[in-house]
Amino acid sequence: MKVIIIEDEAAAARRLANLIQEIDPSIEVMEQLDSIESSVLWLESHPMPDLLFMDIHLADGSSFEIFKFVKVDKPVIFTTAYDEYALQAFKVNAIDYLLKPMKKADIEQALNKYRSLNKPAEVDYQALASSISNEKYNTRFLIRFGQNIKVVDFRDAAYFYTEDKITFIVTKEGKRYPIEPSLEKLDEMADPRVFFRINRQFIVNIESIKEMYAYSKSRVKLKLEPPTDKETVVSTERSPVFKKWLVGKES
Repeated sequence: MKVIIIEDEAAAARRLANLIQEIDPSIEVMEQLDSIESSVLWLESHPMPDLLFMDIHLADGSSFEIFKFVKVDKPVIFTTAYDEYALQAFKVNAIDYLLKPMKKADIEQALNKYRSLNKPAEVDYQALASSISNEKYNTRFLIRFGQNIKVVDFRDAAYFYTEDKITFIVTKEGKRYPIEPSLEKLDEMADPRVFFRINRQFIVNIESIKEMYAYSKSRVKLKLEPPTDKETVVSTERSPVFKKWLVGKES
């Protein structure tokens, strides 16, 4: 059996690879990948492995974005530190969902589940990811400031950003409010056709991009509306995916 591990925490990836080898030394861990970009490039240029271990939260965004650019026709075992996702949606397809920190027994059970399938059913992961995300597209934020309470619709956001460990939403009207969800959580909640995480600090609405400029190291610099005094440059690892996202390219 050949597997790959998609995990942005190097220590966690090494631990998972070591546990897989301890469970079954005949399993070949072909590669350990740490981002959406590296995963897409690798999957486009190599034969599909028998099984994929995939962390849902990667440093450059949600791993569900991978399915927009590559057809994955092999089983996936998702891993995450969060338990609010649709567990049953994954399990009915005989594909496991492991919560971190993962125990050796859990990994062994997941591998046994994979082996027990004579012919794993083909799952449309892109459709699955979309169906999960679609449930969250109309999220509203309940914002408190002083004695006031305000409701802001997700779709009214021009962009989100973090500063001093606080997440802010900036509306299309130019209003700024602190909100509770982290950028990682917002990345899961956002409609991927409309919002894109350009770097570790910003998620932008495509409608908020006023101008774009070529920048160093093949990056793209954005001018947003409403304007911000913060640097809004698409990171090096996100730039190739960003350019595809701009034109709505999914494969």
